[in-house]
Amino acid sequence: MRMRSETDRSSRLLEFLRTEEASGVFLLAAALVALVWANSAFRDVYHELWDTVGTLGIGSLSISLDLRGWVNEGLMTLFFLVVGLEIKREVTTGELRDPRALALPVLAAIGGMIVPASIFLIINSGGGSQGGWGIPVATDIAFALGILTIAASRAPDSVRSFLLTLAIVDDIGAILLIALFFSEGLSLGWLAVAATIVGLLFLARALAVRSMAVPVLLGVGLWVALYEAGVHPTLTGVVLGLMAASVPVRRDATAGSDVRELLDEADERSQEETDPYWIAVDRTAKAATSPLDRAQASLHPWTSRFVVPTFALANAGVEVSGGAVAEAITSPLGLGVIAGLVLGKPIGIAGTVWAGTRLGLGRLPSGFTPRIVLGVATLGGVGFTVALFIAELALVREADIATATLAVLIASAIAGAVGGAILRTR
Repeated sequence: MRMRSETDRSSRLLEFLRTEEASGVFLLAAALVALVWANSAFRDVYHELWDTVGTLGIGSLSISLDLRGWVNEGLMTLFFLVVGLEIKREVTTGELRDPRALALPVLAAIGGMIVPASIFLIINSGGGSQGGWGIPVATDIAFALGILTIAASRAPDSVRSFLLTLAIVDDIGAILLIALFFSEGLSLGWLAVAATIVGLLFLARALAVRSMAVPVLLGVGLWVALYEAGVHPTLTGVVLGLMAASVPVRRDATAGSDVRELLDEADERSQEETDPYWIAVDRTAKAATSPLDRAQASLHPWTSRFVVPTFALANAGVEVSGGAVAEAITSPLGLGVIAGLVLGKPIGIAGTVWAGTRLGLGRLPSGFTPRIVLGVATLGGVGFTVALFIAELALVREADIATATLAVLIASAIAGAVGGAILRTR
């Protein structure tokens, strides 16, 4: 039974990895389209499109955001929902459940957040861009896994699992940063409304409410409450993901035999008579699958292939000129982002792995070599989605956001190229 459980966990992990690796292609394509579009003769069309304001509301309650804002604060909620679901799954049944396997990637992720932020703050000491210290903290899972697959296609699954675990812990850190440091002007009244909605979500889970309409409606209400409270509303996705039930409604061992009996019965009927049997099979399969797995299977392909690429299309369109590049690689803001991702990430991750193994705080998976550790640590510097997301939250001036965005793109290209070259070296 244990062997089967381990196999199931591995297959779910591999499915998640394959989706993330494929999404890296869409993400790169969207970023390139945005860059070309924003630097073409149609640049005004690009900016006018994303600056278009849309308003949603009921009665006196209305929310107005430009199209980029609806993508960053609305659509990206689905991305953070999938992140929350993956964190919940890994903690309950996956890689993060085993403390021995968890210790080293967690320590490495923490080191990979502290060192880049420290480097950024040192470079920007006394300047006006210190608020951007969170930009070089996060690793982009899709890009990093995509480069790993290309550069080291025969690498053991433990390498991908280690990088995924590190990136997930990275995401947890980024989520905490967004919640603690990038929420302002808090409204206690709306926070009380948000807390009440979270309580209703707990109640719905305790009562084993099966209808998806309940968490969806409560989730919309929570998004509005957090937005009005001054907390970034994308955290709604994290809350919903972490609260998803990871245990199926039906856990008995007869579900498989019931499905086989239904299929045998269907085979003996004419095509017109099989519909009730297929409905029964669907009902049994849903009962034997956890709400968490169903939600992740439904949402993950959409977020990886539509939501995140749309985010890249909306945010990666910055001017690429000699002056803009010079600003990105010489200004304290741009230099802090590049140095934090290209140098801080590998130093923080590899240094913490080295110290952790020497002190006996954790162990590396089998098959790891110093070269693999350094390559994975360098890939940790590929920061795109969450890095750009934090740049939008942390910086005020449009010029600073553009500089930080270009710096993230440059740093990610360098980290990806260097990390890939290290992993390809035999």
